[in-house]
Amino acid sequence: MKIYLKNMVCHRCKIMVQSILETLEIPYISITLGEIDLKEALSAAQKEQLIERFQALGFEWINDKKSQTIERIKTLIVDLVHYQDNALKSNLSTYLANDLLQSYAVLSTLFSEVEHQTIEHFYIVQKIEKVKELLMYDELTLSEIALKLNYSSVAHLSRQFKKVTGFTPTYFKQLKDKKRQQIDKL
Repeated sequence: MKIYLKNMVCHRCKIMVQSILETLEIPYISITLGEIDLKEALSAAQKEQLIERFQALGFEWINDKKSQTIERIKTLIVDLVHYQDNALKSNLSTYLANDLLQSYAVLSTLFSEVEHQTIEHFYIVQKIEKVKELLMYDELTLSEIALKLNYSSVAHLSRQFKKVTGFTPTYFKQLKDKKRQQIDKL
C-alpha cells in the first residue's frame, strides 16, 4: 500500500515519518520524499492515527491521482535541485516524463492548471533558492555556483536570480538579513 504526503520535502521529514510509523508499529517497505510504501493495508484506526500525526507535523495525506502527480513532480524537482546538485543526465521534461511514465505535455498542463505556474517556473524558483543557500554559505564563487547548478553562464544565473528575487546575486550576498523561504512554501 502506498501513501502520498504533501509537504514532505527534506530528509528530516523522512526521519519524522519513520519515527511515527515505528511508534505506531506500522511496518513499511520504504520511505521516500512524498511517498511511503507500507507492507500491508492499514486498519481504519491506524489510518486515522496516521492522518492526525501527519497533520500535526504539517504533512497532508493526498488521495486523488492529480494531487499525487503534482506532488511527485514537486518532490522530484526539489530532490534534484537540493539533494542531487541538479545532476540531470537529460533535460527536465524527459526526466519527469520518464519517472512519472506520462508525456511531459500532460504533466505540464496538469501542473499549470492546479499550481497556476509552469513546471519550468517552479524549477527555476527552486534553483534560485539553492543559489541563495550557497551564497549564504559563502564557500563557492558565483562561477562555481553557476557550474554546480548547470547554468550556461554566470550572466544567465544572474539574470534569472534578478528576475526571481529583484536583486543581483552580489547585492543579495551583501544583505545583512538574508531571508530564505522554506522549500515547501515555494
